Amino acid sequence: MDKRVVIADDESIIRLDLKEILEGDGYLVVGEAARGDDALAMIRELRPDLALLDVKMPGLDGIEVARALKETATVVVLLTAFSQRSLIESARDAGVVAYLVKPFRSSEILPKLAAILSPATEERDAEASHVEDKIETREIVQRAKEMLMDERGLDEPAAFEIIQQSAMRGRTRMRDIAQQILKGEFVG
Repeated sequence: MDKRVVIADDESIIRLDLKEILEGDGYLVVGEAARGDDALAMIRELRPDLALLDVKMPGLDGIEVARALKETATVVVLLTAFSQRSLIESARDAGVVAYLVKPFRSSEILPKLAAILSPATEERDAEASHVEDKIETREIVQRAKEMLMDERGLDEPAAFEIIQQSAMRGRTRMRDIAQQILKGEFVG
């Protein structure tokens, strides 16, 4: 049976792209909404397997919709261009199982959704944790870049290159280098 999906994003181009990606992989997009309140009504009526919700929408935001759906069988995945720690925590508390960070490609979305919708909840929990870790890493690296830019008068590509090259030389993660920069322990 095809997995039924509702897509909610205030940007029509995002909805169109997602619909094309999902339908191309056998998903059945049963509804689309530009507003959170419309999405909530649609999800309650259509009872899809999956709801892809943008964080920032008019009416209700994606987290408010997720909170209202917490006791339903619909799996909620947030679409976000943001990575604030408070957002991640409030989304998890609202029952969101994972995030798709914009911009996204079908090669990233489809395996992630397949894992999320698989019956193995351990895999789903691991996937959600991994996604959260990636968002957190992106945020830490961004803060470290900003610090290097301020302290050394660099542009963003140069600051990123310092972090990337230091990680490769030290055979470590960019996140570790970024944390050293933020703690004032970086000497590169």
